[in-house]
Amino acid sequence: MKKSEWSDKQLEELLRQMPKIQDNRNPRDIYQNLNIRKKKIKQWLLPGLATACALLIFFILVPKLMIGNQYAEEKASQKDASAGQEMQNTDENSKLAKESDNSQAKTFSEAGKNELLKTAIYDDDVNNGTVLTYWIPDSQAKILVPVSTLVYDSTNKSTFTLFIEKMVNLQEEDWGLSEFYPLNATLKLDEKKESVLVDVPANHQYGQGSTTEINFIKVLQKDISSNSQMKKIHFSTNGEPGIELGNYGRQEEIQVVEEKNHAFFFYYSEGNEIPYLVPSIDTYKDIHTALEAMKNDQPLLGLKSSLLPGLPIKDVSTNEKTLYVTLKENSNLSDNQLTMNAYESLLLTAKEFGLEKVIIKNSSIKNIGPFDLSKENKVPLAPNFRTIQ
Repeated sequence: MKKSEWSDKQLEELLRQMPKIQDNRNPRDIYQNLNIRKKKIKQWLLPGLATACALLIFFILVPKLMIGNQYAEEKASQKDASAGQEMQNTDENSKLAKESDNSQAKTFSEAGKNELLKTAIYDDDVNNGTVLTYWIPDSQAKILVPVSTLVYDSTNKSTFTLFIEKMVNLQEEDWGLSEFYPLNATLKLDEKKESVLVDVPANHQYGQGSTTEINFIKVLQKDISSNSQMKKIHFSTNGEPGIELGNYGRQEEIQVVEEKNHAFFFYYSEGNEIPYLVPSIDTYKDIHTALEAMKNDQPLLGLKSSLLPGLPIKDVSTNEKTLYVTLKENSNLSDNQLTMNAYESLLLTAKEFGLEKVIIKNSSIKNIGPFDLSKENKVPLAPNFRTIQ
């Protein structure tokens, strides 16, 4: 084709000289008359496509749902099994705890007798157990209360070794007493020297105040005499011989003296209806004098009479390790907890004077709880039974 001889400028000038053309149509009409073709999806394909998509989603999701459901069921099964095991363990622990809490009542009471509670430990109660006795200050730190327990050990450990191991489990405050254990000291037996080595840390509290240090010495002496045959205590501080105590001064060794001839009184700790049976601080020349003292309170120490009104004694006599008791005329004994506690205080006091059995000669009733008063009864092994974990 021959190239145009018109320049762009000449063409532009020519177009300017041409007449104007005007279109009076509505733009909407122009748009509607345009031949615009849209590619449409055929309607009959839509149901098929929807079905195919649904099937595809189904086959993708079902295995996961099945796996998830199976996993959920397994987890639920495991959870149920775990819950069941936990419930079983809880039930067993609860049962053990309940048995532990109720063991005193089961061991020291007799059905049919209003569940009267023996408070001491007797020969028949021990079986293969070991009796441990801890001396604990009362809530006012005026007296020492002996608390005894039974432990069972298959390793043939000594009584004193078990005593040391178990002191951490005492529940003094729950029992209405002062928290005193475990002792802030290391205790070791020296059987060759018949002594106990007591080593305290440099910052020990036992020299802070006369009451604290007096109780510390008395507790050691009574604990050792009740749970061993040792005769002396050797002190050290941080491994160095001796201990500094305000009232006692510097002490390296003291004797363990087992005191006897005490009278037993009632001590009621806060919140407890059944009293502790507690030995007097004083000692008595004979059991007659001790029993007379037990008819009166000792208010300065918080001790109550253990014989009146439960067991009004007229006279006693002894013969070959047996205490014979005559009650006052027309004294009607009651088969109740108070009378049984009074009877146990009598048994424990008899033991203090080397007696082994007690016989009531003129009782108005045959039984006090589990005690048959028509027969002789043995004295206890230890007072104030409590269970520990």
